[in-house]
Amino acid sequence: MSLTSFFEPQSVAVVGASRQKGKVGHEIVAGLIAGGFKGDIYPVNPKADEVESLRCYPDLKSIGRTPDLVVIVVPAKAVPAVMTECAGAGVKSVIIITAGFKEVGAEGMELEQSVLKIAKSAKIRIIGPNCLGIMVPGSCLNASFGGDLPRIGHIRYLSQSGALVTAILDMSRTNDIGFSALISIGNKVDVDELDIIKALGQDKNTKVIAGYLESITSGDEFVHHVERISQNKPILLIKSGGTGAGAKAASSHTGSLAGSETAYDVGFDRSGIIRCDSIKTQFDYAQAFVNQPLPAGPSIAVITNAGGPGIMAADAIERRGLTFAKLTDETISRLADNLPPAANVNNPIDVLGDAMPDRYEFALDVILDDPGVNAVMVLLTPQAMTDCAGVAEAVVEIAAEKSSKPILACFLGGQKVAEAIRILRRGKIPQYDSPESAVTTIEVMNKYACWRSRPKRVIKLFPVNRRKVEHIIDRHLRQGVREIPEMESKEILEAYGFVTPKGTVAMTAEQAADIADQLGYPVVMKIWSPDILHKSDVGGVRIGLNGPQQVRDAFDLMMYRIPKKAPDADILGVLVQEMCSSGKEVILGMNRDPHFGPMLMFGMGGIMVEVLKDVAFYLAPITASEAKEMLVRTKTYQILKGFRGKEGVDLDAIAEGLQRLSQLVTAFPQIQEMDINPFIVGIEGTTPIAVDARMSVEKI
Repeated sequence: MSLTSFFEPQSVAVVGASRQKGKVGHEIVAGLIAGGFKGDIYPVNPKADEVESLRCYPDLKSIGRTPDLVVIVVPAKAVPAVMTECAGAGVKSVIIITAGFKEVGAEGMELEQSVLKIAKSAKIRIIGPNCLGIMVPGSCLNASFGGDLPRIGHIRYLSQSGALVTAILDMSRTNDIGFSALISIGNKVDVDELDIIKALGQDKNTKVIAGYLESITSGDEFVHHVERISQNKPILLIKSGGTGAGAKAASSHTGSLAGSETAYDVGFDRSGIIRCDSIKTQFDYAQAFVNQPLPAGPSIAVITNAGGPGIMAADAIERRGLTFAKLTDETISRLADNLPPAANVNNPIDVLGDAMPDRYEFALDVILDDPGVNAVMVLLTPQAMTDCAGVAEAVVEIAAEKSSKPILACFLGGQKVAEAIRILRRGKIPQYDSPESAVTTIEVMNKYACWRSRPKRVIKLFPVNRRKVEHIIDRHLRQGVREIPEMESKEILEAYGFVTPKGTVAMTAEQAADIADQLGYPVVMKIWSPDILHKSDVGGVRIGLNGPQQVRDAFDLMMYRIPKKAPDADILGVLVQEMCSSGKEVILGMNRDPHFGPMLMFGMGGIMVEVLKDVAFYLAPITASEAKEMLVRTKTYQILKGFRGKEGVDLDAIAEGLQRLSQLVTAFPQIQEMDINPFIVGIEGTTPIAVDARMSVEKI
């Protein structure tokens, strides 16, 4: 069902309208009037004849027509009755301002569910409860108690916190920021963040979607839809709180490292959402996305009238992985011929402290013509001779003539630059209070541009033995066994194309020696117990055993020592396994988030994964390029690709392993956690080996 009636209603009823100023029911009616709402307003209150000079109705039925939108402001326990009345009147869109629902505990949750039940049966959509309401300046709609409408703009803001909306409104007035709508979604009993974002994605007046969220209702569905919307409109979100994924006991390295916020990071990463750490950074980014084109690359030119800010910008550009644009000879020649001899004509371009508007105007005009410049930052400090307002007007004028590249300003100071900043904002030039903020914004814009231009996602599917995996998993679930032992875990991996070392479980020392003789030396020995997940912690791993006597001694020593360290463990024997050739140890893993689904992990293998925590996560399924990107995001990558004359390993083989793992965990949602650790990879052309594996499953 469309949400149009929330944003463009022709009539609004306020149930719980009040004659008393300061009451929420009064402020909403007053806000509708003050905002210039052009439709009909129906205050509803059986105890009043009129509110704000408008006729007041005793109930919805007495209005004589069905309002497009109903705003409910009655006490929580009275809301179900009003919802029943809405259903009878044929109302389809309701905002419940009232608090006192699930946010107050079990009784409130029960009340909220009763409201939802009525709404679903009558096909009514609800925003709220426990919300501030909505504001749509373009429709002159102020169905909220947030104060006056902001000016019309191109940002649509949704927030799970109503109080935060009031702070944003106040800040927007100070900084002259406009909105196409502000929506407080509260407890989101029905309409949630995805419903709102989908609606905003279709709105031609919205250039940027921004918001504050504490949770996401359905992570996998959210990612699926938002990835498409982000392709056309940047989405800037502040996210607080966590998914709760980290609260459960994790048996794998991947599980222990997949914290609650990791799921949101990888979900946002996949869907192109730009995650913001504060309201300030959110609006730093928003003003640029709304008013400026995206950069075609990472090369920045800086124009300044002071050396210090130019150096600050240079430091920020280098730290953020951007580049100083290399100016063409023609650009440098034009600058040198027209700027004072003391001016620096190389990037950053220093037009000197006595620069008047014409000097800034000339430099900016020339720089924008340079094909190697992707974005320009204009810095200014208010020196005694500086015409700050004049420079701002010059920047705005040139930007209007040449609008194909983003121009960001950083006019440093206070009172002396206040009027200049107003001119810049009116002229749609984003203004920042520090070079670092401006550079960070350009970085974010460039990353978003790269994300939008990425190749179409193509998931490769490998030939596998799915039936064998089904059999193993089903058998363990029927037996009530959550942890799949190493041997069976390796069988699953082999069914999906992984190569594992040969090995057999021995019950006695002699049997262990016979197995070792058949495999050939050296061999590895591992304690075999469903109750011991981290074998090395109890001395349950021995490597490089080179003869039958060493094997016998290792077996006996394990059987003597380990029962003392793990007295409750059921020890079934010792796994004797061929020892793999040398290579680099990495870890491939997966942890299934309850909201976003399977998160793949890559990092340094062995026990170092817990020590260094140098890992990268990504949502499955992944493409070949995404698998390689996972490698690049770790410091481990620098070691794996080879350095200082040392040969690197087969990176494509690791990427393929991640893709095979992605295919496995996507096909089998029963798999909750797993590690392949270590996954030993050698030089290009060698076969990587899944040396050890653990896996946990649950019924779905």
